Amino acid sequence: MARAIILMMDSFGVGGAKDAHAFGDEGADTFVHIAENYPCFSVPNLEALGLNHASLLATGKEAPLTPGEAKMSVAAAYGCMEEISAGKDTISGHWEMAGAPVKVDFGHFPLEYPSFPQELVERICQRAGLSGILGNKAASGTVIIQELGEEHLATGKPIFYTSADSNLQIAAHEEKFGLERLYKLCEIAFEEVKPYHIARVIARPFVGEKNGEFVRTKNRHDYALSPLAPTLLDKAKEKGLQVVAIGKISDIYAGSGVTKKVLASGLEELWDKTLEEIKNLDTDGIVFTNFVDFDMTWGHRRDVKGYAEGLMYFDSRLPEILPLLQDDDVVFITADHGCDPTWTGTDHTRECVPVLMFGPQVKTQSLGRRKTYADIAETIAQKFGLAPFHIGTPF
Repeated sequence: MARAIILMMDSFGVGGAKDAHAFGDEGADTFVHIAENYPCFSVPNLEALGLNHASLLATGKEAPLTPGEAKMSVAAAYGCMEEISAGKDTISGHWEMAGAPVKVDFGHFPLEYPSFPQELVERICQRAGLSGILGNKAASGTVIIQELGEEHLATGKPIFYTSADSNLQIAAHEEKFGLERLYKLCEIAFEEVKPYHIARVIARPFVGEKNGEFVRTKNRHDYALSPLAPTLLDKAKEKGLQVVAIGKISDIYAGSGVTKKVLASGLEELWDKTLEEIKNLDTDGIVFTNFVDFDMTWGHRRDVKGYAEGLMYFDSRLPEILPLLQDDDVVFITADHGCDPTWTGTDHTRECVPVLMFGPQVKTQSLGRRKTYADIAETIAQKFGLAPFHIGTPF
């Protein structure tokens, strides 16, 4: 039995992308800048796996880390990866890692008010039987529901907003507006945004009774474009492997190639579910988890403290995976883009990402600076005897 486990630290870049200047991100470095701006920042287990070596490969700089006791007494290979996809969004990074780079960037709505064309809003409202919408701008999802939640309850109008990613997000009260009604509205919106080449429409349900007390629930659902070519997940499923998608992984791939979808939110629950699914997977397969809080909760909100403390919590849970590994298992820790919380604006940042690989058969070595995220897909495809993608190079 052999298993590949991918721990995706959403937005955890290590700087140094050669084309960062084209995105206005030259000098962005999520890892080093967090370490420089948070006192006593310590991630001893990630450091033991080679994280600072990956940083050196990307930028020639190490992060100033506070020493701590590492409990990861395991050989590990380390490196960094460059992105070849046209954009720096979530889907581009994930699809490229799975062997399907996105060579043409998705469409984006303007960040200034109004974000959405009037004719688009009118078509969605007409089809969904709505009298209008609220928001219609770029915003933080947790902020805009506090700003407009009471008006939403009073008028029944859903809250439309976007971000620097290619998306339209719709927030509505899970109980008063209705979860199934929100999902249906998002299905309509997903059909209507196709001419704009938008990658995702995201349902953002929340609960609460008044501004300041509204909270989002775990029943988020993404309506996403399907990958433009068969991915690692598709090839694995076709061969009969199990593909367990935890968190928002299934939505990112539009369910393609997934044999089991596991809902979870927050670092603690995502870790708990990941360990549970590794224990339960008793056949060849892939366990793939997206730890979204680094991006959604801290990166986009430029919250250095939250990001740093989240990284330290993630680091503290890593040793729990070791007793679960069998002889032919391999674990990958990586990211899909950067989101430097010290950078200007709220957008993702174009950066290299780390790739740390460990398991009973892995030897300590440098993987160097890889030319595409797709090297992970090629590596796992080779491990399971799947057809190669002819895009990257296996480790």
